Amino acid sequence: MAVCCDLEVDVNGEETFMVDKKVLASYCGRLSKLFGKSIGSARNLKVIFNDFPGGAENFELLSRFCYNNGRIDITPSNISFLYSGSQFMEMNNSVSGTHNLLEETEKSLKGMNYWAWSELLITIKQCQDLLPFPNSSGSLEKCVDSLIGRMTTSSEPSPCPSTSSPDSSGVRFSCDTRSTESLKNSSSRATWWFEDLLILSTNLVEMVIKSMVLRKFDHAIISRFLFYYQKSKCYTGTPDEKRNVVETVIDMLYILDWNSVSFKSLFGILRVALNLNIRKCSRTKLESMIGSQMDQATLDNMLIPSPYGMNYLYNVNLVLRFLKAFLHGGISQTSPTQLRKVASLMDLYIAEVAPDPCLKVSKFLALIMALPDSARDSYDGIYRATDMYLQVHTGLSEEEKIKIYCALNYEKLSVEARNHLSQNKRFPSKGAVQALMSQQVKLKSLVKATDKTKCYIDSPSGALEIGNKGKKNEASEQSVLYAGKLDSPTNNEKLRAHLQGMQWRVTELEKICLKMQTQMTKIKKSRVSSQSTPRSLPKLCS
Repeated sequence: MAVCCDLEVDVNGEETFMVDKKVLASYCGRLSKLFGKSIGSARNLKVIFNDFPGGAENFELLSRFCYNNGRIDITPSNISFLYSGSQFMEMNNSVSGTHNLLEETEKSLKGMNYWAWSELLITIKQCQDLLPFPNSSGSLEKCVDSLIGRMTTSSEPSPCPSTSSPDSSGVRFSCDTRSTESLKNSSSRATWWFEDLLILSTNLVEMVIKSMVLRKFDHAIISRFLFYYQKSKCYTGTPDEKRNVVETVIDMLYILDWNSVSFKSLFGILRVALNLNIRKCSRTKLESMIGSQMDQATLDNMLIPSPYGMNYLYNVNLVLRFLKAFLHGGISQTSPTQLRKVASLMDLYIAEVAPDPCLKVSKFLALIMALPDSARDSYDGIYRATDMYLQVHTGLSEEEKIKIYCALNYEKLSVEARNHLSQNKRFPSKGAVQALMSQQVKLKSLVKATDKTKCYIDSPSGALEIGNKGKKNEASEQSVLYAGKLDSPTNNEKLRAHLQGMQWRVTELEKICLKMQTQMTKIKKSRVSSQSTPRSLPKLCS
C-alpha cells in the first residue's frame, strides 16, 4: 500500500517531515482543529512550528505514536518529551477515544515516587533540555517535588554507585539498599546527593533551591551544596557560563538565613566574582552578606587587590562598602563586642594600607571615620597608621594635614602617644598644641598650682588670663580643644575660620607678652643701677 505524504511539517527550522495529515490529525487535536473539513482533501499542506518542545527529535517520537495506532512505551527516558509534546499537540483525544497520550503520561508521572533515583535524574535532565519551551514545566515540577522528597529524608541511604549516574540501569529506589563507608555519619547522609545534582542547569538549580526553602530544608545544607555547585561548575566553562553560575549561587544564598552561610566560603566566591564582572545587584547582595558578618573577618580576608587599571594597592572602596553593610542594621542592633572586633580589624587594615603612596586623603579619612567613636577604646593604632601615612605622603597641604589630625580622638590616646605626637614634626604645629592641651586638661586635677600670681592683659579679643606655668590663655585653650571636635568633612569652612581666628589671637597675645617682658627688663635694670631695693615682680608666661 502506498504511503500518503500530504502534510509537510517544519519543526523549529531544524528539520522538515513529510507525513500523512489524516493519521496525525486523528491523534492530535491541534492539527484536527487546524485542518477542519480539509483533512480529506487531496491537496498538500504545510505547517510550520517555531516553538515545538523537544524539537525535531520529539516530533519524530510523537509521529511514531500516531503511526503505531496510539501505542508507545513510556519510560523515564522519554516521558518528559511525550508529556510536553502531547500538551503542545493537544493529544488528549483520538478517533477511537482509547488512545489518550496526555492522560497516559500523566498517569505514569503519578508513579514517579516509586522510580529509582537514577530514573528521576534522567527525567529531570530531559525536562531541563526542554526549557524554555512553553508547557514543558508540568513534568519538571513533579520531578522537582519528587527529588526534594527523597533528599528531605536524611536517614534515607544514598543510591548505590550504579544508580548515581543518569545513564545507569534503572533499579527501583526501594531496592537501593547497598551502603558505603561514607554513610556511617549523618553528614554524609545529608549530602549524598551533591554530586548527582551537578547535572542541573542554573535555571533548574534556582527552581530546586526555592522549592527546598519553601519545604523548610536545612539552610546550612543548602548553602554547602551551592558552594559545592559553584566550585564544580567554575572549574571549567567559559567566562559567561561561570558568571551565570556565580550570579545564580549568590542570588540563592541571599534568600537563606545568612547565619547558616559559611563566611569563609563567601570570601572564596567573592574572589571569583571580582574577576567575572558580575551584575551589580548580585555583587551588592554578596557584599551585604559579607558585611553582616564582618566581625568574623581576618586581615587576610580584607587585603583584596584593587581592580584592574587602578593605581592604588588595595580595594579600599570594597572594604568601605563592607563597613556600610555591617552598620546597616544600626548601632543598637550591633553588639559592643562585634564593634570592637571590627574596629580592631580596621586598625590593622588602615595600618596596612597607609603606606600606599596612591591612597587619597579622602579614602584614608573615610576608613578612620567609618566606625563610630564608641567602637574604639584607644586611638593609638589609628595614630600610628596616621604617622605612617604622613611619612609617605610628604606633599600634603596644611589643610589636608589638619583634616587628618582632626579625625583623631585625643582623649583616647595614651600618654606615650600624646608625648610622641607633641614632638612629631610631621603633624601641623596646631596638632601638637592640641595634643598638649588635651593632656593638660586630663592632668589638671593632679597638678597643684604653686604660684597663683596672674597678670591680665588687654587684648583685641578681650581680657585674656595668663597663667604662670607657661600655659596659653584659658579662652585659647578652649578654642583649640573645641576645634579638635569639629567634624572636618562637613565643617571645613567653619574649622578654617575658627583656626584662623585662634591663630590671630595667639599672635597678638605673644606680641603683648613680648612688649611687657621688654618693659619689665628695663625696669629691673634701672632699679639695679640705682641700687634700690628689689621688689617681687609678677611672673610672665613665655
